[in-house]
This record gives sequence, C-alpha cells and structure tokens, in this order.
Amino acid sequence: MTHDMRRGLLWSVVAAATFGFSGTLARPLLDTGWSPAAVVLCRVIVASLVLLPLTLRALRGRWSLLRSEARLVAAYGVVVVAFTQFSYYSAVAHMDVAVALLIEYTAPVLVLVWLWLRHGQRPTVLTAAGGGVALVGLLFVLDVFSGSNDVSMAGVIWALAAMVGCAVYFIASAQHTELPPVALAGTGFVLGAAILAVLGWTGVLEMHATTTPVHFRELEAPFWVPLVLVGVVATAIAYLSGINGSRLLGSRLASFVALLEVVAALHTAWILLGQEPHLVQGLGGVGILAGVVLVKLGEPEEIVAISEEPAIPPVAA
Repeated sequence: MTHDMRRGLLWSVVAAATFGFSGTLARPLLDTGWSPAAVVLCRVIVASLVLLPLTLRALRGRWSLLRSEARLVAAYGVVVVAFTQFSYYSAVAHMDVAVALLIEYTAPVLVLVWLWLRHGQRPTVLTAAGGGVALVGLLFVLDVFSGSNDVSMAGVIWALAAMVGCAVYFIASAQHTELPPVALAGTGFVLGAAILAVLGWTGVLEMHATTTPVHFRELEAPFWVPLVLVGVVATAIAYLSGINGSRLLGSRLASFVALLEVVAALHTAWILLGQEPHLVQGLGGVGILAGVVLVKLGEPEEIVAISEEPAIPPVAA
C-alpha cells in the first residue's frame, strides 16, 4: 500500500467517524421544534466561521482559482452543502434515522454507475461483489429485516435526494484541481449558507428554531451545544477530511470507505441517545468492512492512482 493510499484511508476514516455524529447531534434539535433548514443553516454557518481563517490563508495570492474553478465551487456549495444536508435532515424529520441512512448510503453504487456510464470505467467482478457485500452489510447494520420501521414516502423521497447529493459529494471532492481542499470546503460552506439564508428569508424554506434545552440520555444541554459540535466536528472537520480522502483515493474507493459512517452513527447514537445496537448490526459492520476490502482489491491500479473524473456531472451543474 502506497503512502498516499494510507493517508487517503486515514482521511476517509476520519471523515466517516465525524460525519457519524451528524444525525445524532441534530435529532434532539429536530425533536424540540427546529426545522431541518434552520439546523442546516446554523451548522453551515458555524463550519464557515471555523474554516474562514484557513480558507483566506489558502487563497492568499491565488484568488483567481475561484474564478477558474467557479463551476466546482458552485456544485459543492449548492448541491453538496445546501441540497444534500437539507435533504438528509428533511428525511430524518419524516422517518427513522436508520432507514434514511440506508437510502442515502446507496450513493457508492450510484458513483460506480456514473463512472461506468460517463467514463467507461466498468467495475471489476471484485468491485461489484464488494459493493453488494457492503450493501448487504448495511441492511444488517440498520436492522431493516425486523419490519418494525414505518416508512414515510416523503422521507423516502428526501432520502433519495440526499443519496444523489452524496454521490455528487464524492465525485466533486475527487476532482483534479489546484484549489486546496480547505478552500473548496470553506467557499462551499459560505455559498451554501448564503443560499439557505436567502431561501429562508424569502419563505421558500421553513426556518424556525427554539431555545429549548436538548437531551442526550439523562444529560440536559443548552441548544447551542449540539449546534457548535455538529458545525465543528460533523461539518468542518468531516468535509475537509472527506475532500482530502477522496482526492487521494478517488471517488470510487472513498465512497465505499464512507460506508463506515453508518457504523459510526450507530455507535454515537448508542452512546449519546441510548440506542443500543444488536448483534446482527455488529455482523453487518463486519460485512461493510469486507465490502470495502473487496472494492480495494478489485480496483485497477491505474484508476486508484489518479483522481479520475475530469468533469462535474450534469446534476451538479
């Protein structure tokens, strides 16, 4: 395994672990009356402020990169930041978090299809098998076989929208560009926050919030605590790590490593919300890891070594 591959795996694992806090930290806010758009807006604003000094430093003397990469920045801010996060929280507001995650994290399969149709990168047998094993592992991790989850059609539609946005995230993050990862994330957050604020101000998106304290198990916390944590940990750190990982691994492998987010989300929900996972979910986690290994083994070396997508997909444009 090359040095870049090890670094890419480390970045991607960090991204999956930190993204796993997203739903757990936001759910108490939604339960106390926050609208999904308000949670996303506050989350993105916090992340923008955290990355602002690093973004300004990275772009010093290189502001022309924003003009040359305007399409990429727009795709990241509009689709990846604003659209995907709003869709995911809207899904969570209508359905069980586990089912929403299951639907959203079929995104790696969409990435495989996109690379095949757009760039002719037909997946190998091992890669396809790894995708299948990982998805079966997800089914077990999310414990969907019990039939105890009531599925909302509105929730399914929002989760499917989040799935498309998630796929664009992996493809856009792996772009071959001179724009530093922190600059892409930072400018994307600023653009995403501006769009959400305008849509909220015009009444297109419902914006309402409360100052009611939130609860994590028996612990009561001020409403701003999960907002700060989700903005710093599950947004600023998570997106920056994800971009670094995707550029080193390529969108295909990075998207499958990101399936570990579901395992991380289950553990954070267990610790913070008391939602204890079952044995079958542990077995599912092993399945996800096995799927990631198969995807890595089945990926041609010439594809691993480069960021393979030369253009933003139509949905991002």
